[in-house]
Amino acid sequence: MASDELPTPQVLRILRDGEMQSLGLMPWGSNYTFLVQVTDCIKDELEPFSLLAVYKPRRGEAPLWDFPTGTLCLREFAAYLVSEALRWHLVPPTVLRNGPHGFGSVQLFIESDADQHFFNFRDDASCCEQLQRMALFDLITNNADRKSGHCLRDKRGRVWAIDHGITFNADYKLRTVIWDFAGQPIQPAMLADLRQLRAQVEPGQPLGDALRKLLDEAEVQAFIKRLEGLIRLKHFPNPNRYDRHIPWPPV
Repeated sequence: MASDELPTPQVLRILRDGEMQSLGLMPWGSNYTFLVQVTDCIKDELEPFSLLAVYKPRRGEAPLWDFPTGTLCLREFAAYLVSEALRWHLVPPTVLRNGPHGFGSVQLFIESDADQHFFNFRDDASCCEQLQRMALFDLITNNADRKSGHCLRDKRGRVWAIDHGITFNADYKLRTVIWDFAGQPIQPAMLADLRQLRAQVEPGQPLGDALRKLLDEAEVQAFIKRLEGLIRLKHFPNPNRYDRHIPWPPV
């Protein structure tokens, strides 16, 4: 059985409970990021099953002046929870757990062509709705680092969003390469998804309570404000002309 054939709850269980073996550091990141193999038994299979995953330990996070120390892995998980609550499933399955280098986030590794990133498939009509959702997702999570290479397309053509460690800041931090839809109306179905997400962020709701354990209250309230503003606007906003609105480097 291939990893992309496993149901998401099974993938999450393996990522959370399986035995983790480090396969080495992944290049290019500013934080310590490891490719790992996570192995566990699955029902009705005689042999243990292994998944490749990306492990980002908290103690490997580089300090940032504008994000609290040790919170990047929590923001990775918060982004996954929001993606799932929207039912957009943009972020690969992600858990928080202990690993060889301590507590951190563990995310399913997506096999993709390194030459396939946003700038190369942005004009492919089959990706349009997925990229619109990703643009909205970045707006509400206040993603400060949506590079082209943080948009992956797997072998089945599905688009995934990765690297969400610098999200959910209470201050405006949005920097993204996805401005293609600026000024366009948000599709009614996507607006409906945003409205139902808003109801889930209240205290006492599972998502609302989970986010308040991962983020501080000011960040949660800023998230709600961005979400409500986008629902009222009903259009993709234009970039702020007075701020740097793309990450650097953009790829």
